Amino acid sequence: MTGRVAIVTGAGSGIGRSVALALAAKGYRVALAGRRREQLEETASACADAFAHPTDVTDPDAVNALFAATVQRYGRVDLLFNNAGVGFGGPIEEITADTWRKVIDINLTGSFLCLQAAYKQMKTQTPRGGRIINNGSIAAHSPRPNSAPYTASKHAITGLTKAANLDGRNFDIAVCQIDIGNASTGFTQRMGAGIVQPSGDIVAEARFDVTRVGEAVVFMDSLPLDANIPFMTIMASRMPFIGRG
Repeated sequence: MTGRVAIVTGAGSGIGRSVALALAAKGYRVALAGRRREQLEETASACADAFAHPTDVTDPDAVNALFAATVQRYGRVDLLFNNAGVGFGGPIEEITADTWRKVIDINLTGSFLCLQAAYKQMKTQTPRGGRIINNGSIAAHSPRPNSAPYTASKHAITGLTKAANLDGRNFDIAVCQIDIGNASTGFTQRMGAGIVQPSGDIVAEARFDVTRVGEAVVFMDSLPLDANIPFMTIMASRMPFIGRG
């Protein structure tokens, strides 16, 4: 995998940073996208060959500029880890239209725009093709209380993954999805202290080392393009997901 080129969105922290570091350790050259340059530069400093490119994934021009900069620097794109996202929620009757639009725009539209740009590049480069890994969520299977915008966006990512996987078959583009449950990031820190359950109880939940996510993404992309893992779930073994209890 040495010399392969990857774009990682949301690479400034958490899952995105973990995946970027895991890819870099395997010899990938990595374009790091996200909102905050300082955090992206911190990730880049820990990689052998990477560069930071602040990007608003909801802006088509910004996304196209990210891919153009990557191709100009490295010549191609072999992997997109479509990771950028936000999580907002609350009681359904209290969710504002602006909050709903923000979550859908970042989590779904942003993922689509990055996937679209990857498609355009992967269909025309030589050798043709590549892999796109969408970051879904345990929420793509089962919601938490008060999570309507986030859950809806992640269910939609599953539909996007399936449609893009089908459309990519004839162009050597393999599209897949990793669904992550309770990786140890700042986003899940509150779960260790206790999070509301469907019963209304507040219960502490198990988390797992986020570096395992990076290892899983590396494994998914280690397959040749004539093989694919359409969906992978990686989660804390003791989190309440299977049966939600």
